[in-house]
Amino acid sequence: MDEEDVPEIGEGEALVRTLWISIDPTNRPWISDTPTYLPPVGIGEVMRAAGLGRVVASNHPNYSVGQLVRGLIGWQEWFVTSDAAPLLPVSELPGASPSAYLGALGATGLTAWVGMKDIGRPQAGETVLVSAAAGAVGSVASQLAKIEGARVVGVAGGAEKCELLTERLGLDAAVDHRNPGWRENLIAATPDGIDVDFENVGGEIMDAIFARLNLHARVVLCGLISRYNDSDPSPGPRNFPNLLFNRALLQGFIVLDHLDRMPEAAAELSGWMADGRLEALETVVEGFEELPTAINMLFDGGNVGKLVVRVTDD
Repeated sequence: MDEEDVPEIGEGEALVRTLWISIDPTNRPWISDTPTYLPPVGIGEVMRAAGLGRVVASNHPNYSVGQLVRGLIGWQEWFVTSDAAPLLPVSELPGASPSAYLGALGATGLTAWVGMKDIGRPQAGETVLVSAAAGAVGSVASQLAKIEGARVVGVAGGAEKCELLTERLGLDAAVDHRNPGWRENLIAATPDGIDVDFENVGGEIMDAIFARLNLHARVVLCGLISRYNDSDPSPGPRNFPNLLFNRALLQGFIVLDHLDRMPEAAAELSGWMADGRLEALETVVEGFEELPTAINMLFDGGNVGKLVVRVTDD
């Protein structure tokens, strides 16, 4: 951890104080030496991460003091924004927690919304399978499928998370992947096969799901968190030919390509939150110094819903 003076701003710049930092699975591949959809974070550079902050000083016409903004702030308590390093203004909604703009009303919600709306397209009566269903994106995606009238099965780690999915979020069934009989339980939970797979995990869970795909199934490839810490390449899913035989669609997507749709998504998501059809699950870790601990919670199952670190009070 490096300590420096708070930077002075120049013309065309604004100073932002960080309030919240988002912890996401994508943080892990960002610090690998293999380029993804963004260049790797170099050793010694500020850790890349989405964040939320308030403008405290401004020499830029598009940023006013007191304005709430979000974007790739990184792991730092202060951020200088400009045209070269822009942040997006947040339209604050009455009653919404600021952290929600990193979760269900932010990139997390947009990810679930785009994946389900554009690729998954669940129909009433279809079976939708969501892996990591108690996580940030998975918990929102599961509820969006329920709103569309689908039968929704979630995969999560541990009996407590599975109970949360069925009792609190209203999913039709949940499969505990830590249970030795999870493969049999997956078959039992999807007796009519799977029409939509919202895939967040990859690995052997995804392979077992592929074996259950129905004709013209859609696979929303959102994440592969089970592989992010692997040092060797994945051997690949054994049941991949089933996508061919069942004429399934598999499409990956990156939420950064859809930021222009944030207002549309936020309007729908906030409406569902207001009428009680969407619950935003959240795990809050207190303190900037806890960031390294928080990121490891993604891989040991220590969080439920959106994982955020509160840097300071607003």
